Amino acid sequence: MTANIGVITFPGTLDDVDAARAARIAGAEVTSLWHADSDLRGVDAVVVPGGFSYGDYLRSGAISAIAPVMRSVVEAAHRGMPVLGICNGFQILTEAGLLPGALTRNQGLHFHCVDTYLEVVNNTTAWTSTFTEGQHILVPSKHGEGRFQAAPDTIRMLEEEGRVVFRYTDNFNGSLNAIAGVSSADGRVVGLMPHPEHAVEKLTGPSLDGLELFLSAVGQIAA
Repeated sequence: MTANIGVITFPGTLDDVDAARAARIAGAEVTSLWHADSDLRGVDAVVVPGGFSYGDYLRSGAISAIAPVMRSVVEAAHRGMPVLGICNGFQILTEAGLLPGALTRNQGLHFHCVDTYLEVVNNTTAWTSTFTEGQHILVPSKHGEGRFQAAPDTIRMLEEEGRVVFRYTDNFNGSLNAIAGVSSADGRVVGLMPHPEHAVEKLTGPSLDGLELFLSAVGQIAA
């Protein structure tokens, strides 16, 4: 069975082509999904990519979270479909209620564009099963609103339930507990601020570490 991964495009999306390329390199077929359509076209998993959907008006991801395609993604996620949100996609997933917390302005109010090492905290999700727990991976990160925030009870819940998936080793944006990525309770939905899709080829990325997220999902779908 060949995995079919859908990649959504919103007005202002920047990294949909990169996410689609990463999925293809991992061996998946790719289906392009448009924000105004509600039909997921039979895909096995969905990537909500990075960019500045709707110009980040209101709050980053707030408008995209109520787009027709996201209503279908929410329903599919509740049925167990794997969903990955990258950067703006992570923001969209929190706004849509699929993941807890919020992404706020970076510490110091600076936009950061850096290659950063992440610690893999949870390697049991649909998107991280090919990693080793505690492994450090090198991926690009580029955002101005990536500081993960949540109520103390929510942070405690994420930590106790093992739902922190990635942690910054440098915590350049000031996220609580250095959280770079979290998952849903069932581990099928994952969001992270750094960009694994930019670390899948030696020519263009600082490593090949990002490819493992897509290989993990392909493996999960084929299992």
